[in-house]
Amino acid sequence: MLVLLDRDGVLNEDRADYVKSPAEFVPIPGIGAAIAALNARRWPVVLCTNQACIGKGIIDVAMLDRIHDTLRDHIAKDGAHIDHILFAPDPPWAQTERRKPGPGMPREAMALFRHAPADTVFIGDTDTDMQAAAKAGCRRILVRSGKGRATLAKGLSPETQPVAIFDDLAAAVARLLSDGPEAAPL
Repeated sequence: MLVLLDRDGVLNEDRADYVKSPAEFVPIPGIGAAIAALNARRWPVVLCTNQACIGKGIIDVAMLDRIHDTLRDHIAKDGAHIDHILFAPDPPWAQTERRKPGPGMPREAMALFRHAPADTVFIGDTDTDMQAAAKAGCRRILVRSGKGRATLAKGLSPETQPVAIFDDLAAAVARLLSDGPEAAPL
């Protein structure tokens, strides 16, 4: 199983004004243990995150790297690691297939780790996450953390169904591990 994770709202608290520095990166409780459990299964974990703040000139790639170093340091306390990080720097007005809801990042991750869509799950908190996963043929899990509750209140796009729903990353991972990869939602 290949596990693709959105960042903001899944791993850390989402901010309307973007995470612009390591000091603004606030981890959601339980993410380190959840990722460590995936690592223990030897399931690759790939971050797939839109970072329009780069395309808008708010931060540069060096700052994004520092923010991701903070993420890595935080989860390492639980013995966890992320196998690869993909990001889309595109601003919304200059969107490529890499930026979610485009399927570019999920497809790139599946090619990199040689996993088929049926053996890949995407965990996110927005309809655009679910759209990207659906377009790439991945299984889909929406978490209520971050923008998840608001996403559910608005309703998910019909083409994203079926989508499994859990409170947060820890709950989603616990279910994946207890049911096994074949029981994950399509």
